[in-house]
Amino acid sequence: MEAAGPRSRDARGRAASQPGSRAEKSPPESRKVYMDYNATTPLEPEVIRAMTEAMQEAWGNPSSPYPAGRKAKEIINAARENLAKMIGGRPQDMIFTSGGTESNNLVIHSVVKHFHKIHAAVGGTAEHPSPVEGALPHIITCTVEHDSILLPLEHLLEERVAEVTFVPVSKVNGQAEAEDILAAVRPATCLVTIMLANNETGVIMPVPEISRRVRALNQQRAAGGLPGVLVHTDAAQALGKQRVDVRDLGVDFLTVVGHKFYGPRIGALYIRGLGELTPLYPMLFGGGQERNFRPGTENTPMIAGLGKAAELVAENCEAYEAHMRDVRDYLEERLAAEFGKRIHLNSQFPGTERLPNTCNFSILGPQLQENRDVRLDIITRTTRHSVRQPVSILRVLPGS
Repeated sequence: MEAAGPRSRDARGRAASQPGSRAEKSPPESRKVYMDYNATTPLEPEVIRAMTEAMQEAWGNPSSPYPAGRKAKEIINAARENLAKMIGGRPQDMIFTSGGTESNNLVIHSVVKHFHKIHAAVGGTAEHPSPVEGALPHIITCTVEHDSILLPLEHLLEERVAEVTFVPVSKVNGQAEAEDILAAVRPATCLVTIMLANNETGVIMPVPEISRRVRALNQQRAAGGLPGVLVHTDAAQALGKQRVDVRDLGVDFLTVVGHKFYGPRIGALYIRGLGELTPLYPMLFGGGQERNFRPGTENTPMIAGLGKAAELVAENCEAYEAHMRDVRDYLEERLAAEFGKRIHLNSQFPGTERLPNTCNFSILGPQLQENRDVRLDIITRTTRHSVRQPVSILRVLPGS
C-alpha cells in the first residue's frame, strides 16, 4: 500500500485529487465488488415486486373497510405471519416499527417504565420494605452493541433515570460471556440486552445460555420478592445469515431489521406473549394501529417488502448460509495466500461460532504500524456517522 498525501474535498465531500497528481479513476461497474452487507443489503427483486404491487393495488388505509383498505390489511397480516415464521414466533407477538433503532429504544423504554410502574404499585412497608426501595432500574449490556442500544443507555445513565452495566467482551473468544453477565445482576436489574451477532467480527453471542441462566435466576428472585429480569437480543446481523428461532434463544424481545436481509428499511419487534407475559409500553400515541403499541398509519408497501424478504429467508436460509460461508472462506484463503504473515484474521476466535458472511482482518505493514487506526476506516466506516473513538470490538482483538 502506498502512502497517500492529504486530499482536499469537493463541495459534496468526495476526495479530490491534489493539483498535479494523477486523477483517480473509478473501476468499471463490472469490476466493483460490494462488501458492506452488514451495513445494508440491496433489495431482492422479489421484494421490489411485492412493494410495487402493494403501492399499485393496496394504496388504501389498512383501517378502512372498503376493498383497497382490506387489501392493505391482508398484506400486512400476511407479512406479520411471514416474519413470525422466520423467527419461530407467533404472529400476534410481532409489531412493525420504523427499524432497528426504534425497536431497541422501545424495549429499553418499556422495561424502565414497567419497573417504575410495578414498584409504585407494590411498594413496601416500614416493617417489610421493598428489596429495591429507592433503587433505579438496572440494565446490563455489553460494550460492543450497536449505538441504538449504547446511546439510549448512556443517556439514561447521564440523566440518572437508570443504572447500566457495560460488560466487556472476552479477549479470548470475542463474546459477552454468560458468567460475566450473571455476575453483574443486582436486585434492581430488569433487563439484559445482548446482540445475537456482532456486525464487525461476526462473533455469535451465547444468547441461549444467557437466557437459560436468567430464567433459572428469575425463579430464585421471585421467591425473594425481586423483579424478574427480561432478556432482549438485537438480531439485526444474524437474520438471513443463519437460522434464528426465538424458542431456542429463549428471549423475551428480539429486534428485526429488514435491510440486513435484502428487505426495505423498516423493522419489527418480537415480544414473547405480548401484553400477557412480557410488558410493552408505547412511545407514541395516536390512531391505535399495531394494537396501540405502535400507532401510526401502516406503511403497507414497506411492510409488504419486509414480509417477502422474511418469506425468502424462511424458505432458503440454509442455502444462503452455505453460499456465504463458501465465499467468505475463499476470500480468507486468498488473503492468506497473498499476504502470508502480514494478514491477521481478527474474527477467528478458537471455538467461537461466527456469521458465515463476515470477515474481519488486519494487514500489517510499515505504514499501518505508524497509524494503527487506518484499518478502522476500512472495516468500520459505516458503523458511525461521526466516529467518536475506535469501535469497541476492534480494541479487544489480538494485536489491538
